Amino acid sequence: MKNIRFRRSLSLLLIGMTLTAISSCEKQTDLVPNNSFAEGDAFVTPDRIAQAINGVYSAAQAGAYSADGSNRGYPFGAANTEQQDARGEDVIAVPSFFVITYESTYLANSPNNTSMWETLYAMINRANVVIEGVKTAAASNVITPQLALQYEGEARYLRAMGHHELLVHFARPYGQTPDASHLGVPYRTVGINTPQKVEENLAQGRNSVKECYDKILEDLTFAETNLPATYATANIKVTHATKGAAIAMKTRMYLHMGNWAKVIEEGNKIVSASAPFTSSIGGYTLTASPDGPFASNYGNTESIFSIENNTNRSSGTNGSISAMYSKGPGRALIALSPIIWNAPFWKANDLRRTLLASNDATATVAPRAYFSNKYRDQATFTDANPIIRYAEVLLNVAEASARVNGVNDRALALLNAVRNRSVTTVADQYTLANFTGPNDLISAVLNERRIEFLAEGHRWSDIHRLSTDAVFTTGGIPAKVSYANTTFASWNATTPYTGIRGVTQIPAADYRFVWPIPQSETDNNSVLKGQQNPGWN
Repeated sequence: MKNIRFRRSLSLLLIGMTLTAISSCEKQTDLVPNNSFAEGDAFVTPDRIAQAINGVYSAAQAGAYSADGSNRGYPFGAANTEQQDARGEDVIAVPSFFVITYESTYLANSPNNTSMWETLYAMINRANVVIEGVKTAAASNVITPQLALQYEGEARYLRAMGHHELLVHFARPYGQTPDASHLGVPYRTVGINTPQKVEENLAQGRNSVKECYDKILEDLTFAETNLPATYATANIKVTHATKGAAIAMKTRMYLHMGNWAKVIEEGNKIVSASAPFTSSIGGYTLTASPDGPFASNYGNTESIFSIENNTNRSSGTNGSISAMYSKGPGRALIALSPIIWNAPFWKANDLRRTLLASNDATATVAPRAYFSNKYRDQATFTDANPIIRYAEVLLNVAEASARVNGVNDRALALLNAVRNRSVTTVADQYTLANFTGPNDLISAVLNERRIEFLAEGHRWSDIHRLSTDAVFTTGGIPAKVSYANTTFASWNATTPYTGIRGVTQIPAADYRFVWPIPQSETDNNSVLKGQQNPGWN
């Protein structure tokens, strides 16, 4: 008989055969379960089925932290953003929550990487159970076939998103081998809700990276085909998957694959031919001010898909993005690094320096560092976690266009659409004359990503995908600044940072560049134990 560690090791937190009851999807998603019911009863009425699909969003917002079972925003309520940022060099981990991730001293049983694996697969499993359930419900005429396809599309969108998050942490990037035949992660598509299925799952090993991306794109294309362009309720427009969200996510996937033509093809579905760029699907457009998506988390035109946190359920003071990133009354455990703050490509008069960041000075205490101001509710932690914004789609297409067509008007216009709302001094704005060749323009787009998505958890994904790029690789995990080696003078927007980088670089070839498959998994799964990432055996 397997013990409870075995069950958790596979992240099958639903194998107790219950599905959390969540309120109707045309209201604010109630992330607090009012009750639960057996899986066999979950798909017998339209209302319960709606509650079951909302349960997948609930699993995305808050899984159990492996160290103590608490809600710390794993996988997508907050932790994906915090862990991805802490793996890069553009923030500083202020002791002590994220230092293990920041300094790459994690082990196969460290709670942060273990929790990411376990909660992502728990969410994926819940999505798979729901996919099977809605098909059965449609066959029994409990819901219409059209609604069943929509619900399946929502679940497959989340399933795709979860598997990609696993890939960027636990597998080498797509370009590591010419045909991407190296090991990815197990792509799980069967709901594991019986003891027999648990045993069968132990025989599943890692798919190749190519197989994973193919399956991700298959899921996202299904979602694009079957999801609505929008919903009637404001919050739901942003916090439930839509046709536009599936397309936007496909531009990200193709970017990671280095398939520039497909980035452009998908992007053109939701990016108009010329400025001001708008989408005919979902009505997405950039907000006039760079703080627009954060001043109104759930009511702006730029947020395509975000994970909801609300007053009833959030990751609180020990996990929420507002607590971790923000100065007092936040906990200020993730500071902005002088590496990015002092970067010459970030103009000193850029509005994002004042609208989206601030130092921690008070009337009685001198400033110590700069922190993000994107997440503003330090009282009840209701800030949405932004997963993908329209600004990303524009920059995805801009990069792909520059890689395919060199220096060109469209790539420049897309870059400027994002940048010029913050860089308002005309003399500082880009023209074609600023770029002598494609690499200059691509570099400008990549630099813009570091500024625009600072404190949104994108930096690690870019380090990961670019690690095999002949021109733009960082060479691995860049050297980082230790908080202990800084004073407030370290932050100077007019002078590049030349101080101590107390956390040394880790080359891309080093085993620590990818996380180990958790011990909680390999202890009970002999197939994955034999497929552990090299160096972690």
